[in-house]
Amino acid sequence: MTTLRIIDTETTSLEGGVCEIASVDIIDGVICNPMSDYVKPPEPISIAAMALHHITEADVADAPPIDAVIDRYLGADVYVAHNARFDRSKLPQITAPWICTMKLSRKLWPELESHGNQFMRYHLGVNANVPEGLHAHRALYDCYVTAAVLIEINRHARFTIAQMREISSLPSLLHAIRFGKHKGETFEKIGATDQKYVRWCLENMDLDEDQRFTFQHYLKRPGG
Repeated sequence: MTTLRIIDTETTSLEGGVCEIASVDIIDGVICNPMSDYVKPPEPISIAAMALHHITEADVADAPPIDAVIDRYLGADVYVAHNARFDRSKLPQITAPWICTMKLSRKLWPELESHGNQFMRYHLGVNANVPEGLHAHRALYDCYVTAAVLIEINRHARFTIAQMREISSLPSLLHAIRFGKHKGETFEKIGATDQKYVRWCLENMDLDEDQRFTFQHYLKRPGG
């Protein structure tokens, strides 16, 4: 029996360390085994991060370091996260395979204006059955939402675990650009009408893996 462990972290900043970790399991299609821990981070929590997840220095003042709690989160067959690249980078102790629900969502519904966790929750109309007292951008809350989104994705696609792992391991082809003078336009349109801009972005911008892959894809099209 395969255990899918949906895991989420809250951090001191995008580049900073973990200040909260949580998980739920999916076993035979049932969400179960919730776990959650505050973590003492290696640096102060930024104000921007506090404004998002509402975890304060007082909350983590007496919390253990990540190395003291991570063992109880290990041992699952496969780990799942929304934007798994981020959580995986924060949890190098986890060496099992990962699945990314954001990449699965992009694969199935590339035209959507967003593929964020909450957006997908409401787009798919899923009931996450989140326990009372939790709110968005807290680790355990987001685990419940991601688990519900994954279950709904598989109602649509019937992916195997191997297929989900393969999709999650590859760069995503993005639909619309989120920055610059072409913000809101599709990458396909930009590739067809402004190859100079595509080249400029590839040469001058600090692009993430998916943005670079998408620009390169449309640069290689006929006429590029």
